[in-house]
Amino acid sequence: MKKLTFAFCLLAFGAMAQKQSVQLINNTAQKRVDVTIDGKPFTSYIYPGPDVLKKPVLYPIRTAGGNFITRGWPMDPRPGERVDHPHHVGMWLNYGDVNGHDFWNNSNDVKGHGGPFGTIVHTAIKSLKSGKDVGELVVTADWLDKDGKPMLQETTTFVFRGTAKDRTIDRTTTLKALDKDVTFKDNKEGMVAIRLARQLEHPSNKPEVFTDASGVATKVSQMDNTGVTGKYKSSEGIEGEKVWGTRAKWMNLTGVINGETVSVALIDNPKNIGYPTYWHSRGYGLYAANPLAPSIMSEGKDKPMNYVLPAGKSVTFKYEVLITSGAVSDEVLSQKVNQLAN
Repeated sequence: MKKLTFAFCLLAFGAMAQKQSVQLINNTAQKRVDVTIDGKPFTSYIYPGPDVLKKPVLYPIRTAGGNFITRGWPMDPRPGERVDHPHHVGMWLNYGDVNGHDFWNNSNDVKGHGGPFGTIVHTAIKSLKSGKDVGELVVTADWLDKDGKPMLQETTTFVFRGTAKDRTIDRTTTLKALDKDVTFKDNKEGMVAIRLARQLEHPSNKPEVFTDASGVATKVSQMDNTGVTGKYKSSEGIEGEKVWGTRAKWMNLTGVINGETVSVALIDNPKNIGYPTYWHSRGYGLYAANPLAPSIMSEGKDKPMNYVLPAGKSVTFKYEVLITSGAVSDEVLSQKVNQLAN
């Protein structure tokens, strides 16, 4: 009987791990590409333009169970959300000092930042492929200076996968400097990032500003941490908000959303500049990896990088996001790093 039960468990695990079909639907009129896995909404690549967003993003992002891991505000406010940092939308990649231009903080509600600001503008969908176990989207964009002149040309490939219990996003972004050298000066605001749903934040007792069901902001002197369950853990064993400014090969954020146990792991690629990356991850919901600012992220302990990309040259950044319904072991995440290195 025990052998039969064990065999049944193996079959059940195999069924859970079986890859599911991925479909990409191009909606040019709405300036978006929708991604479904096994017929269920997963995420969308949206590029509404600078009047709405100063960069293309993946938004929203869901678990296999259908729960949002990304914050809704300011695009689609949900009750109980924070209303800080309007430039934190979905999943994105940009930087806070590119030839003196701030791409990170640029939004239509800029406050407390002087600029000059840079804008990332979607230019084309180069290819779009659906498949029985993988989907792929290749897009291009221009990184514009304050005068609208391109500094960098971006080519990004998204690869989407899923099973009954997990969802995966592989992002490969190549940046090419155009007619001038481009300097990424050490700056804490970078580089690949996700703004998380309230449930995946760390519990906090600080006064905050939140939104109601109508999107109206309200100051809250005492936090309601009901359902707020997030906790970071890095590959180096550091946990909670102490991960900020540390280096790690991967970061795993765990929590519970509407009864679904969730793990959101962001994995650095060993081939990236600055590997292993520093983590610009905050308990209030910003989940970011920054490989280009060693002096800032280490609070002066490491030397500045001030990375220079020569005119006409390119640099590539690769990251993987693994969103799991259930727990993921440290060993599994470390194995993924080894796989990416090959």
